[in-house]
Amino acid sequence: MADRSNSFRIGFALRALRHRNYRLFFGGQSLSLIGTWMTQVASSWLVYRMTNSALLLGMVSFSGQIPALLLTPFAGVWVDRWDRRTVLKVTQVLAMLESLALAVMVFSGHENIWYILALTMFQGAVNAFDIPARQTFVVEMIEDRADLPNAIALNSSMMNGARLVGPSIAGAIIAVAGEGYCFLIDGISYIAVIASLMLMVTKPGEEKIHENLFSSLKAGWQYVIGYDPIRSILALIAFISLVGLPYTVLLPVFASEILHGGPNTFGLLTGATGLGAFISAILLAMRKSIVGLGKRMAITSLTFGAALIAFAFSQVFWLSMVLMLLVGFSMMQVIASGNTILQTIVDEDKRGRVMSFYTLAFIGAAPIGSLLAGALANQVGAVQTVIVCGLLFIIASLWFFGRLENIRRIVRPLYVERGILP
Repeated sequence: MADRSNSFRIGFALRALRHRNYRLFFGGQSLSLIGTWMTQVASSWLVYRMTNSALLLGMVSFSGQIPALLLTPFAGVWVDRWDRRTVLKVTQVLAMLESLALAVMVFSGHENIWYILALTMFQGAVNAFDIPARQTFVVEMIEDRADLPNAIALNSSMMNGARLVGPSIAGAIIAVAGEGYCFLIDGISYIAVIASLMLMVTKPGEEKIHENLFSSLKAGWQYVIGYDPIRSILALIAFISLVGLPYTVLLPVFASEILHGGPNTFGLLTGATGLGAFISAILLAMRKSIVGLGKRMAITSLTFGAALIAFAFSQVFWLSMVLMLLVGFSMMQVIASGNTILQTIVDEDKRGRVMSFYTLAFIGAAPIGSLLAGALANQVGAVQTVIVCGLLFIIASLWFFGRLENIRRIVRPLYVERGILP
């Protein structure tokens, strides 16, 4: 009886895979994202090995994320107009070329911080279109909207399963063969997701009205700031990006100087974050209802800030690993829960623009945070910087707690209207 119950729970958690297009996407992206995380770890370690500078680590992260700050709002307007599968084909090919260019740079012996900055900025520009297109394309792949929350949770589990596997592989490869092979493997891995997009069968979309670019952007912005649940969720996600996620920029410093390790230590710390996020996403996928996700966002935003502060004080490897697992778990609860609520309540004709603002909140604020974190760590140290970040995010989580009642009041009638609540 217990086996039958467990089988049912597993099947329920994977129900979005019933849809052929999503199944193809899930398989291709799962392979590609492992390579993406390998490149992220290899890039950070290469920069730190070349420069031994926390400030330059922040600059590289800034260069990769600043295009999102500039381009994503406009990308959302275009994603609402263009065929999203075509957009993804183009972005994946461009991302593949960027990874292969990094591999050529390393293998040819022309390692240069300015080349890395330029290529990272190029990838950031690609991501400005890729991320909102990918977020909104999920809706087109799922024919039964009841499976949409599960698909979003599975997307998160896919990303964080890759985040678990990719850094661990990267750490081992860097230690044995160097960063170039990580970039090469990543470049090759994009073939899987490009093939999955080619194999999909999609219906022609409805003809879309192409109003003025800035008018469309203004309408999307007014919709976001005028709707308290969307505005509050995006504000919390923006703050986790601004003061919470910049800890990742400083992980090479913690791995090398605080924990006295090397690339394997760095890879394991990143992998522990991925494991926590993966577990978090699986638990979200097993939920039968999205009711209660707002409260969960508020609680786990508190644990995220507290875990960051505790990690900053830790000088013991195993304890740092446990705390990184908690950081990853809490971070994913906040981000994936926010994504699920947004995708459920947003008006269809504004989905691309809202998800572009979600991308802007999640990624666009990060370059500022990364640059500030790198500069602050250069002055006062990585430990003190992460403590400050954790304290600031705890304050933000308390603010979000104060918004919950009003969010519930607005969203519950919409859930009833859409059949989510009886």
